[in-house]
Amino acid sequence: MRIISGTYKGKRLTAPKKLPVRPTTDMAKESLFNILNNRFYFDELKVLDLFAGTGNISYEFASRGVEDITAVDAFPGCIQFISKTAKELDFSIDAIKADVFKYLERCSEKFDLIFADPPYAFETEEFLKIANLVFEQDLLLEDGVLVIEHSDQTDLSEHSKFSEQRKYGSSIFSFFEIK
Repeated sequence: MRIISGTYKGKRLTAPKKLPVRPTTDMAKESLFNILNNRFYFDELKVLDLFAGTGNISYEFASRGVEDITAVDAFPGCIQFISKTAKELDFSIDAIKADVFKYLERCSEKFDLIFADPPYAFETEEFLKIANLVFEQDLLLEDGVLVIEHSDQTDLSEHSKFSEQRKYGSSIFSFFEIK
């Protein structure tokens, strides 16, 4: 995996092979960040990265100047890798080992941007549960956005807070907002 832009542009990071992850491809990540770059000033964002895996998305935000990032994953190896890498690169990423659904149920903070990259094998109801919890718990700040990455086998467009989707290769990013 590589950091596409910012302070560490071009830096390659190698995650341990034993992690149960499917990192967002560079092409999809670059496209996503082009969209976000037109909507936000990165140095002012508060970001929540759910199902953080290797930390790929968190590192991209940090390299672009985001100083308030929370990365959540249930797998201890992922959290260890994110913590170690964040320390090495002097990134302000708070890595938390937790079940994402339980974390969302008890979270009391608000974020400008919440990114979720759950396993593509999830049922549609599990993807929708992420969106439902984010809005039921009121976790987005005004003008905040929830982005869920999923495969083209999943359709989240019927959710009441759905605003748009973008397709890049086999990845789709669904955007949700307070309307």
